[in-house]
Amino acid sequence: MERIEGIGQYKPQNARDRQMWDQLSEFCAHEPQAFGRDPLTSHVTGSAFVLSQDLQSVLLTHHRKLDRWLQLGGHCDGIADAGFVALKEAYEESGLTRIAPLSAQVFDVDIHEIPANSKECAHLHYDVRYLFRAVTGEISVSDESHALEWVPLQRLHEKTDAASVLVLRDKLPAVLNNRY
Repeated sequence: MERIEGIGQYKPQNARDRQMWDQLSEFCAHEPQAFGRDPLTSHVTGSAFVLSQDLQSVLLTHHRKLDRWLQLGGHCDGIADAGFVALKEAYEESGLTRIAPLSAQVFDVDIHEIPANSKECAHLHYDVRYLFRAVTGEISVSDESHALEWVPLQRLHEKTDAASVLVLRDKLPAVLNNRY
């Protein structure tokens, strides 16, 4: 188990995981504004895979700006605690009133480029993902989304072809069998 300050502990499962973790570790060690929001330096973001109570579905948002189905999450905006940010964003974007962590450990890391737009240059998001379970509340769409939907894990590929989201379906069984 390895640890990065402000990120938490993680156990890479394969070569992809190892590469992403090593890149994140290097970035956090050398970028003083890693948890900021400056596109010139790239930055850490926190994401939440919020599972249904029975662990059979995941809550996805149809992101307003990106026009894609994604997990909940967002920028750290100077908060050097990616797990806290992931949970905060999950509450803000879902309308749920109680969300519980399934683990304090990092579930996944995904480093991806955000394309340039009229306000920002192209930059990287060092996205740190955590697992949560919805406990209570009804979902309601925030201003950041077109829609929210509980998507059965068995049908996740019907909603998105994004490898960064499908990683949930691929990694979750081993994680649940080993930790819960």
